[in-house]
Amino acid sequence: MFISQELRKKNIAEYLLYMWQVEDLIRAYGCSLSAIRHDYIDKFNYDEEQKEEMTDWYGNLVRMMNQEGCRQKGHLQINKIVMQQLIELNAQLLQSTKFPFYTTEYYKVLPFIVELRKRGADNEENEIETCFNALYGVMMLRLQKKKISPDTEHAIKEITTFIGMLSDYYIKDKNEPLEFD
Repeated sequence: MFISQELRKKNIAEYLLYMWQVEDLIRAYGCSLSAIRHDYIDKFNYDEEQKEEMTDWYGNLVRMMNQEGCRQKGHLQINKIVMQQLIELNAQLLQSTKFPFYTTEYYKVLPFIVELRKRGADNEENEIETCFNALYGVMMLRLQKKKISPDTEHAIKEITTFIGMLSDYYIKDKNEPLEFD
């Protein structure tokens, strides 16, 4: 909870990846708030008030996951909304002539997106979703200490740069709306 609040202000891409990880963590505990409290939250070096805040936060997420049918898979509506905002911002940036460096980076990453789709990524999802799924997948592989090929490392480095730019523009746009024409 405390991490998500900071990330949401500073880096929306890291925030979204973090929230996907939280969704998976909740699933790993069988969407049981008591298990999350006992086996996860209580392990942190927080005072009782902070633990209660975290328990409330996780409790709200568990409730939303149950209501929205995401107990097994999928993402919460709050996370889908952030993804949609990023997709829309990406489209605005690409349509504008004021962001040539962003457009250049997009075209640099596009072959990797095409390759990911050839290898089984969902062709129906937006390119930004494909990028996030690739980043999340590699993050999970690293957590499992699995080997990542040099080609994948290169692709992820480029995707990270591109999504980092998108995230920076998102924060700038939230602080002071960007001019697209």
